[in-house]
Amino acid sequence: MNSWRCKIYDMTETGNSSIISKIYDWAMLFFIILSIIPLAFREQNIWFEWFDKVSVSIFIIDYMLRWITADMRMPNRPKLAAFLTYPFTTFAIIDLLSILPSIIVLNKAFKLFRITRLFKILRVFKFIRYSKNVQILFKVLRKERHILFTVFWIALFYIIITALIMFNVEESAMFEDFFDALYWATTTLTTVGYGDIYPATDMGRIISMLSAILGVAVIALPSGVITASYLEELREAKKEDKTI
Repeated sequence: MNSWRCKIYDMTETGNSSIISKIYDWAMLFFIILSIIPLAFREQNIWFEWFDKVSVSIFIIDYMLRWITADMRMPNRPKLAAFLTYPFTTFAIIDLLSILPSIIVLNKAFKLFRITRLFKILRVFKFIRYSKNVQILFKVLRKERHILFTVFWIALFYIIITALIMFNVEESAMFEDFFDALYWATTTLTTVGYGDIYPATDMGRIISMLSAILGVAVIALPSGVITASYLEELREAKKEDKTI
């Protein structure tokens, strides 16, 4: 295993405690932020173009550095297979899709479909790789996925039931079709309540009040699970840092 490739791997691998790795992670986070600043403006200027060129150049270098160390990132696979399959991994696909819109050769074709800026928004997902706290959050979501999916199905079932009840009870012009009832049930469950669709009858208002109260309980379930699991993962991460 070449020493220079080991150094590249240690530098680009997120979560390493070395100073160089931390500097690299913070530098990448800076360039990610720099690259998405133009997306907040409709009018582009020369500065935004330079932001994009510089950041994309850094992203291409980062992509190549990760590719040439693919065998170290996937030690369970044969060396050749690791190099061949790395471009098809989740983060590699995100990296590639965030780079492609800025390549001049493909830029015109992408603009025909007006998806250039949409693909650039994928750069936001690069935060997941370089932010340890975000990685912990996603680890928590994977760990508690069964409970969260159960809560999701409970919420979906609740939305459909309350929408059916409201659609059959409320006869005002607000609820012209079942989709309006679904929209109302969703906003009520999440306690958002935009106010554009609301019941006009007393029975409809009673149902709306009960739906809002029960909605708070349903929304609180995943919040408690995620918070408890996140704190547990943080404690374990601190213990690992102390043992290193």
